[in-house]
Amino acid sequence: MADFIRVAATTEVTPGTGVVKEINGQPIALFNVDGTYYAIDNTCAHRGGPLGEGELAGDVVTCPWHGWEYSVKTGQSVNNPSACVKTFQVQVDGEDIKVLL
Repeated sequence: MADFIRVAATTEVTPGTGVVKEINGQPIALFNVDGTYYAIDNTCAHRGGPLGEGELAGDVVTCPWHGWEYSVKTGQSVNNPSACVKTFQVQVDGEDIKVLL
């Protein structure tokens, strides 16, 4: 059975922002959408750009390299419905944000 792994404190990810965290060598993009946290693969399906460094508008992050957009809730690309990135289950435990890989 897999366990949730602590990746950040809630204070590290303010509303409307994202950060990149590494879990077991895997980069994860972690976002705060109005107090709810979402985690997706940090690698854009288009050309591998760092999604956690992109701009977040509502629940959509824009890849800083070529502008591809993804829902941080579903991982689905807004630009290309056949493309998506992996999403991860998130749990908040007190001040800790945990992700299930």
